[in-house]
Amino acid sequence: MSASSESSFIMPSQQLIDSDVDDDDLDSLPSETTEDSSHYSDAEREWRESLQQIELLLTMILIPYVGKYFGRKCAYWGWAKYMEWQYPVEIKVTSPGMFRAAGMVEAAATL
Repeated sequence: MSASSESSFIMPSQQLIDSDVDDDDLDSLPSETTEDSSHYSDAEREWRESLQQIELLLTMILIPYVGKYFGRKCAYWGWAKYMEWQYPVEIKVTSPGMFRAAGMVEAAATL
């Protein structure tokens, strides 16, 4: 390598002093206004609270109810299959709407 290519990588001391002055000028500038950041943080806090409330609604009310409903539906189906296998009897649901409504009422009654 030649001496001229090596010197291009070395910064003269005057450039180092100039870069320090530029950094001081940039440090004195405000990064963002406090008024906008407070509104942003309030909105962010309210958004997180809303998400937390939705999570509580799902985990405490909706998921247990839906799980209980489908669990009982699965249990009834499994029991019907077992009884058909054990005792060859034909089971007919005459009113599917009433059957579903009775299952929903029964699942909600014990919550």
